[in-house]
Amino acid sequence: MAHKFRLFNSHWHLPKSKPMRIGLGTMLVGGGLLGFLPVLGFWMIPLGFLVLSVDLPAVRRWRRQATVWWHRWKERADARGADQANGPKT
Repeated sequence: MAHKFRLFNSHWHLPKSKPMRIGLGTMLVGGGLLGFLPVLGFWMIPLGFLVLSVDLPAVRRWRRQATVWWHRWKERADARGADQANGPKT
């Protein structure tokens, strides 16, 4: 089975080898910690954790908790926006 993850509306395929996925994720997180340097950026940290979440249960748990938090926050924001769009009730 090919491992892949979905980021926004696109699917990304990962290496088939578990050690390569863990190495790639570790390198992305490590490179992200050096994000103050040119070319490297802090955007690499969440991407590295996303790659690591395929193989590491602890990271997978954090990713799922973050996803649930994001969707709940988004629903509350959408509800607030709908309330403001309706205006004050008289």
